[in-house]
Amino acid sequence: MPILTAREKQIFELLICNKTTSDIASLLNVSEKTIRNHISNVIQKLDVSSRTQAIIELIRLKEIAL
Repeated sequence: MPILTAREKQIFELLICNKTTSDIASLLNVSEKTIRNHISNVIQKLDVSSRTQAIIELIRLKEIAL
């Protein structure tokens, strides 16, 4: 069973493409706060302390790929 929702996966795939929170919000037509909330939810799910650690863990778990 996947760890990420479809939207969370979409956001983290954009993060690894070097998109900013602002860029992602514009691309997905949502607020920056919504993007930050999704990122925070993933950080909590994974029990890590940063976006970078979340990305590393998601790659390790094969939830996202470079």
